[in-house]
Amino acid sequence: MKSNTAETERYLSTSNRITGVIVMFIGALGLLDIVIEWRTVTGLLVGCLIAIAMMLTYVGLIRPSVTLGRTDLLLRNHLRDHRIPWDKVTGADITDILRVHTENDRFRAPGVQLVMRDLRKQRMGRDKPASESSLSRADLVVDRIEAHMSQYGKEPGGELRTSWARIELIVIAVLAVVAVVAAILR
Repeated sequence: MKSNTAETERYLSTSNRITGVIVMFIGALGLLDIVIEWRTVTGLLVGCLIAIAMMLTYVGLIRPSVTLGRTDLLLRNHLRDHRIPWDKVTGADITDILRVHTENDRFRAPGVQLVMRDLRKQRMGRDKPASESSLSRADLVVDRIEAHMSQYGKEPGGELRTSWARIELIVIAVLAVVAVVAAILR
């Protein structure tokens, strides 16, 4: 049975993204203030530190996601991406975050995670989680992964590929070098 869903499906933590956007907005206001009012080497140092904090917020809260495609499963973690062909995926489950199993490894995906409040409600005797809870959402993602495994898992998909988040690491490194230079020149 073929699925009528879109080419790719993307899952992520909405609450993490909202928190990340708020923190980055506050950081952008701080950077704007420094650019307008504080054009000194110390201002450059503080600006770089704020920008590093913003990049760490992006990496920690906004970047993680799980993308289901026709050929593979993409797990975007904080600093690495894992592209896992469907024929290599052997299962998925939820602990505090999504775990995807292959024959030799287990990959954790912080893009889909459980909220502790929902876990407490389940432990207190609520059998069926509410449709808007993180338990239901996580179960949906596991079900979609299993559906993709059965639909696309028979086709050979190549090798599992892992890559670093180069752009994010380069930006953080450049900002750190500029901050160190600004601290020395201060």
